[in-house]
Amino acid sequence: MSDRPLVIAASLCLLIGVGAGAFGAHGLKRMLSIDMMQIWQTAVLYQLVHGLGMLALAALMARFNSPLLGWAGALMLLGIVLFSGSLYVLALSGTKWLGAVTPLGGTAFIIAWALVALAAWRHA
Repeated sequence: MSDRPLVIAASLCLLIGVGAGAFGAHGLKRMLSIDMMQIWQTAVLYQLVHGLGMLALAALMARFNSPLLGWAGALMLLGIVLFSGSLYVLALSGTKWLGAVTPLGGTAFIIAWALVALAAWRHA
């Protein structure tokens, strides 16, 4: 993933994350249990953090000139879809089997950050 699509994807993830946070705080607060509300908030937090991470990667691409950063950005996007997406569905539906999908998203996040570290290491 190059810098321009990464900025677009990151911006959309952040836009959706802010909307999901507001929807949770104002629209779901009375509908969800405290446990499900915490799951929703975790999904929002990880989406926003990794959306900002994707923006940072786009900015770093020119400096490090490493294809690893593009892969890291793609994995962060995948992580948002799998991790946050599965938690959103879990909070709204109570579907427990999605708990098996969530760690795949977390793994994508971990690998993405490892690629960022590797790209910086190789640049030195």
